[in-house]
Amino acid sequence: MNETNQEQKMSRSFYISTYGCQMNVNDTDRMAMLLEMSNYEAVKTPEEADLIIINSCSIREKPVHKVYSEVGTYRKLKELNPKIRIGVGGCVGQQEKEKLIKNQPMIDFVFGTDTIDQLPQILADLDNGENVTAKGKVVRTQFAHRAPYHVETLVKNPGVSTFVNITKGCDNFCTFCVVPYTRGREKSRPLKHIMMDVQTLIKRGVKEVTLLGQNVNSYESDCGADLADLLKTLAEKTELERIRFTTSHPKDFDQKLVDVMYECQPKVCEYVHLPFQSGSTKILERMNRRYTREEYLEKIAMIKKAIPNVVLSTDIIVGFPGETEEDFQDTMRMVQEVGFETIFAFKYSPRPNTKAALFEDQVDENVKSERLNRLFDMHDQMAFEIVKRYENQVLQVLVEKAEAVRENEVSNQLVKLSGRSTQNKLIHFLGRADMVGKTLPVLITKAFPAVFRGEIVGLEDILLESNNESEIRA
Repeated sequence: MNETNQEQKMSRSFYISTYGCQMNVNDTDRMAMLLEMSNYEAVKTPEEADLIIINSCSIREKPVHKVYSEVGTYRKLKELNPKIRIGVGGCVGQQEKEKLIKNQPMIDFVFGTDTIDQLPQILADLDNGENVTAKGKVVRTQFAHRAPYHVETLVKNPGVSTFVNITKGCDNFCTFCVVPYTRGREKSRPLKHIMMDVQTLIKRGVKEVTLLGQNVNSYESDCGADLADLLKTLAEKTELERIRFTTSHPKDFDQKLVDVMYECQPKVCEYVHLPFQSGSTKILERMNRRYTREEYLEKIAMIKKAIPNVVLSTDIIVGFPGETEEDFQDTMRMVQEVGFETIFAFKYSPRPNTKAALFEDQVDENVKSERLNRLFDMHDQMAFEIVKRYENQVLQVLVEKAEAVRENEVSNQLVKLSGRSTQNKLIHFLGRADMVGKTLPVLITKAFPAVFRGEIVGLEDILLESNNESEIRA
């Protein structure tokens, strides 16, 4: 390859726009690493990029519209530079497939959730004109039908806290959900592969991992280990400081898992995200959730009995087909009875290929909106009262980020730090930039539902000790 072509190859840049869940965020990290290994450089804006990828979400209708809208905003960029490559990945890419290429001619390639590792080859095929459609496009959305699945965690800068995939896909087929169609059937990674990934991440400075899966607590390794076994192994055989997991399905949350969470505290955090989706048993049956309202509450009681200080969050769908005002009130009562500190609630949105999209008793959009607003208003009042108990408490906070410090500023310069407690509370406070990666006692001075403010306990002594050490070295 001559010098000019080598420079062109080295000068390529990429920009990735990400919608959706933690799984999509993790997928974006993987794409970025694969691209950087292929001599692409990340840039901060699409205007700087030779390659633009939209990593999309289709769990609800709105994110799908965002994808089409975003592609439209790149029209001028494509007109100014026809060599720019535009691709769509993620769940919308998996779901829409050739439709995207047909309706959005600016798109050069579409790839699915199971073909991320093919991204370098997709780009090479586009460059060489190989394995392309008649119009020079590439569509790769096939599923790899094998289990267990083998994949290496690729994250360039994992930071203090990062995600580790342990499962992908789902076999539950809830009537509202597209995941089995966009992520495929459920597969689990071998425990030994997860352990190797985690050990590598620890060597790179990671202190906390969140185990990811669409239905994380149905994990089953090829050696027979389940999620409880995996948690215990990570807690006992690695130097991780903290372990989290999401997202759980109530039907698979069992006593063994709760017992391991209790035994492995504080490494396994006292935080559980357990979607209930609806407080009505009738609606749960229509959703194919495979538990009743009573059974869900029994799971919550089991968790609280073992871990009294547990913090709970949940997902809720409002306005599912056939939902009456009485059903909605069951949902409102569920939120109050359990005392969720955080809720993620959304209006029901019909999705392609799902059974619920064909139900005839769809709820009016205005009714959905009104119910959702009532739910949020009620929970906002609850949340402000719940978080008051944290004020004047000292929480152990793993520092994840620090405001940038100029090179000429002294090491003791106080900057804004942020981190999370074991209860998954985001906390802002002042400290030194070199405190990132450390776990510190932080006194909570003000608690809001979304974020806390605090002060490091003994900060003055820490700074004084640091000054003395600096003087001794001098």
